[in-house]
Amino acid sequence: MKHNKKRNVGIVYELMLKHISTKLLEGNRKEAKKATRLIEKHFKKGTELYKEFRLFNALANSNITNTHTVASILNEAKIASTKLDNKSLERQKSALLKDINYIIADKDFYYRSISNYRDLGTVQLALNEWKKKDKDIKRLVDLEVKLGELMLREKNKITETKYDASHSDRLVLKIMTEKFNRRYGEELSSDQKRIIEGYVFLSGKEPQKLQEFFEIKKSEALNNLETFEDRSENKYLLSKLDEVRAKIKELPSKEINDTNVVKFLTLTKMISEINKEM
Repeated sequence: MKHNKKRNVGIVYELMLKHISTKLLEGNRKEAKKATRLIEKHFKKGTELYKEFRLFNALANSNITNTHTVASILNEAKIASTKLDNKSLERQKSALLKDINYIIADKDFYYRSISNYRDLGTVQLALNEWKKKDKDIKRLVDLEVKLGELMLREKNKITETKYDASHSDRLVLKIMTEKFNRRYGEELSSDQKRIIEGYVFLSGKEPQKLQEFFEIKKSEALNNLETFEDRSENKYLLSKLDEVRAKIKELPSKEINDTNVVKFLTLTKMISEINKEM
């Protein structure tokens, strides 16, 4: 069943997340911020676009194990979809697409791959069919069967952040954490998560708190090196301590930027590795 991906609220949202993550990895926070501002503008509460996205998200990301619950949710979703102001919704989608074309202006935007593209397509097709006055019953039954299978499929749960932050900041935190997890090939430690959270939420408001945390990590690393020097018998590692110590002292704890954050993420990883050796 074909559909217009540019009018699919779930797919466009995922494409915006991918665009943001790409720009963050490139170190281009200015372009990433443009996209998060568009999300805040177009997906704000009260808009028809926001209402459809919430409905869409409930269907696409439900974690359900009971078929009776699926039937109940589908019935509620049908009712909710008919209450949407479709004319306003289409105008709002057009405004969003216009901003993507003129503000993001990325020729690759619509060509990034989405792993669950078919699932997102199924959800939008079902929403579209429910809103029609003259419904294609066979098509609708097929879509609802696929939706039921999607809703019963096990999915990963997203944890909530403890910070009282804007939607765009929480979005940036989620993306940065996922990307750093992939870069390191493992889950970030609690200290590394604190650094990323601080960078996202505090760098523009209370940078001194993040600077203080950086200073604490520098002192902790230097203290651990001294303890390691006293206890270790690894001659190779001991021969590198002075060099490592000098680099730690040179780390600029007052500079809050992408490059320095990566350095302190690496430092906390080193502290963890030293602690394992002792």
